[in-house]
Amino acid sequence: MKKDLFKNEKEINHIAIIMDGNGRWASSRGLPRYEGHLEGLKTLRKLIRDLKDFKLNYLTLFTFSIDNWKRPKEETFRLMQLLRKFISNDLSELHNNNVRVKIIGTRTNIPKDLIDLIKGAEKLTLNNTGLYLQIAFNYSGRHEIINAAKKIAVSAVNGELDPNKIDSNIFESNLYSAGVPDPDLIVRTGSEKRISNFLLWQLSYSEVYFEECLWPDFNKSKLDEAIKDFMLRSRRFGNIINEFG
Repeated sequence: MKKDLFKNEKEINHIAIIMDGNGRWASSRGLPRYEGHLEGLKTLRKLIRDLKDFKLNYLTLFTFSIDNWKRPKEETFRLMQLLRKFISNDLSELHNNNVRVKIIGTRTNIPKDLIDLIKGAEKLTLNNTGLYLQIAFNYSGRHEIINAAKKIAVSAVNGELDPNKIDSNIFESNLYSAGVPDPDLIVRTGSEKRISNFLLWQLSYSEVYFEECLWPDFNKSKLDEAIKDFMLRSRRFGNIINEFG
């Protein structure tokens, strides 16, 4: 009888996803790129609803990179609109399902009304104890590390922190994702095989899974395949394991 991998004692606590391929999905159908982002939002909405079957505690999504400001102004404007749409239309359902929402990244260049929406979503769901939904928006892994280093440097200069006592725990406490465990698995859709400046500190020992399908075509079955692949891997964390026992 085939073993049910979801009953394996190896647990998966945190998945991070690079949701790539919206624009290519639209272009391949002769549609404007924004239509791909709208379809990608539908995929995200359905996936979050399906997560109850996976008993996942943390989900981090890469939705908008600082580097995306290099795109045409119309597209970046529409991506801002997309987060507005998500918060305005989905927050009530997320809150009712005990989901906590946290948006990480810099608030620079984000319109004030959107910042207010973000703060409202985080405040409303602050005490929720179900899925922790961490959304990386206007985010850069390098920027996050530099920002943490600056905060630590200021504390040291002000005499609040002994430089000799700076360690990984102190550094992590100054990251946007402070208090959130590192991802066990990172999934990237869209066939590209790179990390794209995403969670550079946190992905040190994460398993990486590259999915060929474009994000709008991603679904529960595809996530199932990624998790099954994860369950078959041996996570050594620099150690040696007995490969025969």
